[in-house]
Amino acid sequence: MIEKRYIAQTDWLLLGVSMLLAAIGIICIYSATRSFESAFYMRQFYWLLIGLTLLVPTVIIDYSIFERFAYPLFGFTLVLLVIALFGGHTMGGAQRWLSLGFVSFQPSELAKITFVITLAKVLSTTRSNKWGMSWRELALPALILFVPFLLVARQPDLGTAMIFVFVFTSMVLIVKIRLRTLIILTGGVLAMIPTGWYAIKDYQRARLLSFIDPAMDPLGSGYQTLQSQIAIGSGGFIGKGFTKGTQGSLSFLPAHHTDFIFPLLAEEWGFVGGIVVIALFIILILRGLDIASNSKDRFGFLLAFGLTAMIFWHVVINIGMVIGFLPVVGVPLPFLSYGGSFLLTVLVSIGLLLNISMHKYIF
Repeated sequence: MIEKRYIAQTDWLLLGVSMLLAAIGIICIYSATRSFESAFYMRQFYWLLIGLTLLVPTVIIDYSIFERFAYPLFGFTLVLLVIALFGGHTMGGAQRWLSLGFVSFQPSELAKITFVITLAKVLSTTRSNKWGMSWRELALPALILFVPFLLVARQPDLGTAMIFVFVFTSMVLIVKIRLRTLIILTGGVLAMIPTGWYAIKDYQRARLLSFIDPAMDPLGSGYQTLQSQIAIGSGGFIGKGFTKGTQGSLSFLPAHHTDFIFPLLAEEWGFVGGIVVIALFIILILRGLDIASNSKDRFGFLLAFGLTAMIFWHVVINIGMVIGFLPVVGVPLPFLSYGGSFLLTVLVSIGLLLNISMHKYIF
């Protein structure tokens, strides 16, 4: 039985916004897939129930336990990533899935959580001087980034790999890094771009090029972006109405139930619906930052900040991607995009944020 003190200290705004976004997601997935033979929205609902079941112990267990077992958890997910890379099965052109017989999941989603936990543990124990972290102090955090980044990028899953980079950068900058170290690190990353360009797949290069001008290849690499923009623009101010969108129902827009769920929402619910969803994400992110700033210890601060940064970058990259401001890299939208592994990742993240918020009062 859950103690009353846990209920009293629950961040109901964070939980309520999360559940509202999850409900909007299921509604959008229903609209996007109603013509499909399989009931995707029911699958997403079942994943939501599983996620809520996992959320309860995630909230109650003191988050300091995750700090204690950070390295074993991280090591376990790295093993899963290696297995997925060499023995997983391929879907959508990427070898990123592990099968448990009755269900498949993406280890890279679990790795996002353990990556943030481990990085928070390392950075929380780093005591740099007033000038910030030196090269030596940055070595272990950089290694923690490099290993999962390499494994995920090799699947290939460029979008998820970049999420690791953006979360790492956010957490390191909030801790503080020496200006000289930052300049050298930035220069090194820029110098690696030409090598990275030839290391990625042909279709990934085509996507990056089509970002500059989607009309350059309107039936190929620029097709998704153009159809996405048409869907968003055709929604107008209040939208065409629930299930009345044409870009999704007529299958003009690929992946309209996964990475491109936001254009479907904007087409059916218009500018108003899009702004409401964005406002809900802003509230969620602000609550996460507030939880981080009021946490009882340094690990709690970094863990909450890292999880919030992870959600933030998913939202920014996904919406930027579907409106044509960013290249199409395959990053899902939290709560809304179809996908059990990702939904569980987001719900566990919310559970940890609730945990940190709750335990600032409970010792």
